[in-house]
Amino acid sequence: MSESKAVERLQRVLLPRRGEPHDVRTLYLLEAEQNKERATWSDRFSLSIPAGAEISFQTYFNAFAASYWRRWSQLESVVLKVVLEGEARVDIYRSKIDGSRIAVEGDLVTGTGEFEISLAPFEDGGWIWFDITAETDTVIKEAGWWAPVAPGPQTLPNGTQVGPFDKRVTVGIPTFNRPVDAVKALEALAEDPEVDAVIDTVLMPDQGNKHPADEPGYQAASEHFGDRFFEFRQGNLGGSGGYSRIMFEALGGVDGTKPAGAKESPYILYMDDDIAIEPDSILRALQAARYAKSPMLIGGQMLNLQERSHLHSMGEVVGRHDFMWTSAPYVHYDHDFAKHPLSDRGKPGDKPDAPNSRDLHRRIDVDYNGWWMTMIPRVVAEEIGQPLPLFIKWDDAEFGLRAGDHGYPTATWPGIAIWHMAWSDKDDAIDWQAYFHLRNRLIVAALQHTGPVDGIIKSMQKATIKHLVCMEYSTVAIQNEAMKDFLAGPDQLFDILETSLPRINAIRKTYSDAIVMPTAANLPKPSGAPGVPINDIGGRLAPVKKAVWALKGLKHSLGKEDPKHHEVPQANLAPINARWFSLSRLDGATVTTADGRGVVFRKRDRDMAKELLQESRRLQQEVAEKFAQLQDQYRAAHKQLTSREAWGEIFND
Repeated sequence: MSESKAVERLQRVLLPRRGEPHDVRTLYLLEAEQNKERATWSDRFSLSIPAGAEISFQTYFNAFAASYWRRWSQLESVVLKVVLEGEARVDIYRSKIDGSRIAVEGDLVTGTGEFEISLAPFEDGGWIWFDITAETDTVIKEAGWWAPVAPGPQTLPNGTQVGPFDKRVTVGIPTFNRPVDAVKALEALAEDPEVDAVIDTVLMPDQGNKHPADEPGYQAASEHFGDRFFEFRQGNLGGSGGYSRIMFEALGGVDGTKPAGAKESPYILYMDDDIAIEPDSILRALQAARYAKSPMLIGGQMLNLQERSHLHSMGEVVGRHDFMWTSAPYVHYDHDFAKHPLSDRGKPGDKPDAPNSRDLHRRIDVDYNGWWMTMIPRVVAEEIGQPLPLFIKWDDAEFGLRAGDHGYPTATWPGIAIWHMAWSDKDDAIDWQAYFHLRNRLIVAALQHTGPVDGIIKSMQKATIKHLVCMEYSTVAIQNEAMKDFLAGPDQLFDILETSLPRINAIRKTYSDAIVMPTAANLPKPSGAPGVPINDIGGRLAPVKKAVWALKGLKHSLGKEDPKHHEVPQANLAPINARWFSLSRLDGATVTTADGRGVVFRKRDRDMAKELLQESRRLQQEVAEKFAQLQDQYRAAHKQLTSREAWGEIFND
C-alpha cells in the first residue's frame, strides 16, 4: 500500500444529528431522488448506504470551500480521504465561479481511497465536493478533507516569520442574562472529544444577574473543563467589555501573568452565548488560521437559528461613502439551502438578485467578521490591542478594520458557521441600541473614514426624517444623545461605558413609542384613517403610488395632530406594514414589536417632532463642522483606549 498523502485533516465530513428535519439535513448531504432506500447513520461521522443508492456531499458543511483555501492558505492542493466498508464509486467534482460543475476524477473504492486535487483553478471562486454511488451495501467509516503537508511558518506584514503554531485555542463566551444558552454553549464545546482536545482554556465573563452557575448542567460542564475553565463576574460592560475581558485574560492581563492566560494559546476564539454551534467549525477555523499564509482573522458565517437551513450572513463590509456596514458584494441575504442547494444555478436570464446559488460559488471578501464567531491569532491581539470601549455595536467592525490596517486580513469562511437569531427579529435599529449604532458608527468613522463627511451626514439626515415620519420619537431623541456623546470626545468613553445604557433607557421611558404593551387588544378598536380604506393602511405600494403618498404624508405630518387618535388608534400595524408611507398618514397607531411579543402605541406630535428635528439638525451640522477636529482627537486617544493598562483599571486588575 502506498504511503498516505493525507497529513493533517482540515475538515471532517459530517452527518446531521439524528432526528433533524429534512431542510437541516440538506446542509450535510443530499440523497438522490431515485434512491429506493434512505441512508442511515447512528453517529455523526459514519454513514450506511444501501447498494445502488447515490449520495452527494455538494452541501454547505461538507463541500470544500476551495477558493478560500486558494486565496488565503499555504496549500497548493487538498486531499480527499474516504474510508469504506463495501464497494462504492467516488466521483470528485469542482465548480467554477458561476456554479457550473466540472468533473475532476473518480474511481471505485474499497477500503481507503485518497484523491489529491489541485487548488489552482480557484482564484475567484469554486468548491470541491464528492458524490458516492454504492455498488454494494457500503459504510463510510470516515471521510474528510486533508492537507498534504504540515503547516509552515507564517509571514508577518513586516516580512518576518512566526510559527507554525500548535493546534490549540482559548475559547471565550461572554454572557448576559442568558444562563440556559451559556450552559448549552459549554456543553457543545465538551460534546466532541476532538474539539475538547484542542481547547486550552474556556473563559466566560458573566455580566448579568441571572448566572449560568445557577443553571442545571453548569456544574457538570464546568467540572468537565476543570482547571481549564474560568468565570469572571463583572458589571454590564456590554459586548465590548465581555470580549475585551476575554482577550485581556487570554493574554495574561497587563503583565501577562494572570492564570487564565497561562497556556498562552496561539489563538483566541470569540463566540456569542446565544448561538448554536456546529462543533467541527472550531476545528475548521483553527486549521484555516494555522495554514494561512500570514496571520489573519477567521470568521464564521451566520446561519438563521429560527430557519436553520438558511444562511443569514455570508460576509460584511463597511460602505466608505456613508460609513455604514452592509453586505459584501454578491452576498445573498438569508439564502435557503433546502430550496436552493449549491447545485442550483438558476435559469438563463436570471436577474442578479434571483434566488439561486450561483453567487455562493464566488469568494466573498470582507472588511470584518461579527463576533458571533471569530478566531483571532494571539500575535494579532498582542500587536493591535484590545477592543474599543463601545459597549455594543461596531466594536467587531472596528477591530477588523484595525487589523486590516496592520496587514492582518479577515475572511468569513464558508462551512465554518454558527446558528444565531436573525436580525429581522430584532428592533435594534429603533430601540435602545439605536444610540450605540449611531454613536459608535461616528467614533469608528472618526478613526477610519477618509474623505468628505458629507455622505455620513446625508444618511443621518435621511434617517432622522424617516424616524420622525414613522413617529419613532424616542429613536431620534437617543440618536441626538449619541451625537452629543460623540462630540464630547474620546476621554469619557471609559467613564460612560457602564452608565450609558441606564441613561438611554431613562430617556426612552418618556416616549410612548418606546413603551411596550402586551397586546393591542387592550386598546379600543382602531378607528381607521379618514378617506383611506382600513385594508389599505400599511399595504404595499408601487413606486408611483409611493411618490403620491410621500406628498400626502408630508402634508399630513406638517398639520396639527388630532389628539383623539392618542386614545383610540387608527390602525394596528404589523412591523412589515409599519412603513413611512403608512404611518405618515396617521396620528396614532399601534405597531407590533419585531419579536411579536408586544406592541407600542405611536402617537404623532407635531411640536415634539419639530423640536427633535431642530436639535438633530443642529447636532448634525456640528458633527460636520467638527469632524476633522474630532478625527484628530479620537485617533490620538486610540492607543490608550485599546490598551491592556486602561482595560485593567476597568477590570480592577
